[in-house]
Amino acid sequence: MEIAIEQWDLLTEKQQRRYLARSEAEIADVTAGVQQIVDSVRQRGDEAVRESVLRFDRVDLAGKPLEVQPQETETAVAALDPKVRTAIDYAIQNVRRFHEVQMPRTVALTEVRPGILAGERARPISSAGLYVPRGRGSFPSMLYMLAVPAQVAGVGDVAVVTPPAEDGSVDAACLYAALRCGVHRIYRVGGPQAIAALAYGTREIPPVRKIIGPGSAYVAAAKRIVSSVLDVGLPAGPSESMIIADRDADPYRVAMDLIIEAEHGADSSAILLTSSRPVAEAVATILPELISALPEPRRSFVNAVFSNYGGIFLCSSIEEAADIANQFAPEHLQIQTVNPWDTLSLIENAGEILLGDTTPFSIANYLAGANAVLPTGGKARTYSAVSVRDFIKYSSVVHVTQSGMDEAAEHVIALADYEGFPAHAGALRMRYENR
Repeated sequence: MEIAIEQWDLLTEKQQRRYLARSEAEIADVTAGVQQIVDSVRQRGDEAVRESVLRFDRVDLAGKPLEVQPQETETAVAALDPKVRTAIDYAIQNVRRFHEVQMPRTVALTEVRPGILAGERARPISSAGLYVPRGRGSFPSMLYMLAVPAQVAGVGDVAVVTPPAEDGSVDAACLYAALRCGVHRIYRVGGPQAIAALAYGTREIPPVRKIIGPGSAYVAAAKRIVSSVLDVGLPAGPSESMIIADRDADPYRVAMDLIIEAEHGADSSAILLTSSRPVAEAVATILPELISALPEPRRSFVNAVFSNYGGIFLCSSIEEAADIANQFAPEHLQIQTVNPWDTLSLIENAGEILLGDTTPFSIANYLAGANAVLPTGGKARTYSAVSVRDFIKYSSVVHVTQSGMDEAAEHVIALADYEGFPAHAGALRMRYENR
């Protein structure tokens, strides 16, 4: 496969928009079909869930409980490679250390004026559903990236939904990660049917207050459909990656890192922005060999990415590359420049920013500590990575002393009278009349 090199400023506006939109168009295309699945689950519950699992995953769950049973978990975990268990333990420790510092004080008050105290009280949400994809691989890393902040936040009821294997089982490493994160409610259901079940509830799958987790275009569409029913968290659809590289970048490392996120699926995007033609040409030469060495289906996924939403683009400067990145607002952004800290100052929009060629996407994906569940589809302009804050709600807390009320009263009355709310003003006038 030949990888083309294009100059960004010579692309038409329509061509630029296509790359900037990436797989968002696919989400729109599948929404009508997903709506039918969601409606069916809402109306017919578990029966519709099983029908959808059979139709789309080709797994017959007839006679099998949707919830994974304790004995299944024990058997699967016992057979799991000890090296994998150790790696998961190592990663969970890092992720927990990162997220523990995000935990807010239970109540934090500020004396905004003498006698006027205002602040917030933090409380965990009551329940959460974690979506862990599986269709293109097994993702225990996604499970602990979601479960650890939920556990740190103190969510009392956590459920996991994840697509089953052909025999109806759930990935053993995911079961182990769930166990280590204190999650005991796991369902062998994925896709839009899982999102609908968590949103509306079925006999076997109780509803939750919030759904969070990455997924395919179909899952992303389902979350948008049920967003009026519950909180669906950050938009986390098909994977995206972008690399900014200058003339000092190592082309081989750039090429290796460029295919990391691309192997997630054909609807992923992987873009190199570079100010160096020699680097661009070297990467374009190296990529086909790296891609051809991948096993299927990863090879086909990466080939599809570079035929659709991936590419190598020449920029006039690193500043122009940063401007393009800010327009794109990528899920994953890696900076391979001579001084990545300087380039960092140019970036406004990105789900995560990885500095230097010793920080490949894979390290951040698994165990650097920072959460790897990130906003996609350009939503990094306003959304952030999953954190403890996603599982906490805040109530404003206000206390005003007598002296504070005495000082504030005339200002409240003046504003209430101006806005035409006599009861607002009267509540304070009455207090003084009765003293």
